[in-house]
Amino acid sequence: MPKPSAPLASHGRTGRPPVTSRTQILTAARRLIDRDGWEKLTIRRLAAELGIGATTLYHHIQNKEDLLVLLLNHYIDQLERPDLPSDPQERIVTAATAMHDALAGWPWAAEIVTVDGFVGLLDESALWMVEAILSGAGDRGCTPEQGVEVFRSIWYYTVGEILVRAHSDRRQTDDGRSLTREPSFSGLDASQVPCLAAIGDRWTALAARDTYRRGLRAFVDGLLAQA
Repeated sequence: MPKPSAPLASHGRTGRPPVTSRTQILTAARRLIDRDGWEKLTIRRLAAELGIGATTLYHHIQNKEDLLVLLLNHYIDQLERPDLPSDPQERIVTAATAMHDALAGWPWAAEIVTVDGFVGLLDESALWMVEAILSGAGDRGCTPEQGVEVFRSIWYYTVGEILVRAHSDRRQTDDGRSLTREPSFSGLDASQVPCLAAIGDRWTALAARDTYRRGLRAFVDGLLAQA
C-alpha cells in the first residue's frame, strides 16, 4: 500500500479542492506526464495544476528528480504482484516479465532509471522484483556477485526493449505514417549481404514482432548456465 504522508496546507484556487495528501500531488504529476510527457514536467507547472504556489510544493517535493522517484515508487506500489514460482529459473522469468509489463504500461519510467544505481532510489516495498531475481539466481547456485550480474543483464535487455519500442511508437505522424523511412533490402547485392537481401522488404514486420518473453527465457537459460 502507498505510504501515508503528512497533509499539505490548503492554498487551492477557487473551485479547486484543497491539496491534502502526497497522493493528490502524485496523481496530478502523473496526469501532466500522461498528457505532455515527463520531460515537460516542472515543479512550477505541477503547482499550477494543483492550484498552489511553487513554494508550498517545495515543502513536500525537493526537486523534479525527487518527484519522479516518488512517482516511480508510488506506481510500483500500485502494481499487482504475481505469484512467484518456487522454481528459481521460473521465478526469475516471472519477476523480469512483471518488470517488463510495468514499464510497458508507463514507458517514461524506463527513461528515468537508465542508470546502474537506480535500485538505490527505490523504496524497500518496490524492490520485490529485484529481490526475486537475486533470490532465484542464488537458489540456482549463483554467488551474490553473479546474482547482480544476472539482474543487470536482464535489466539492460528489458529496458532496451521498452525504450526502442516506445521511441519507435513516438516517431509517427498524426495520420499514422512513420517519420523514418522503413528499411528495404530488396535492392541489395545478394553476393555481398545475402542474409539482408533475402529478408528484403520484410524487416519492419519481422522487427515489430513481440519476442521479449521467448528471448528472456533463452537469455536467463544462458546467464544461469554461465554462472
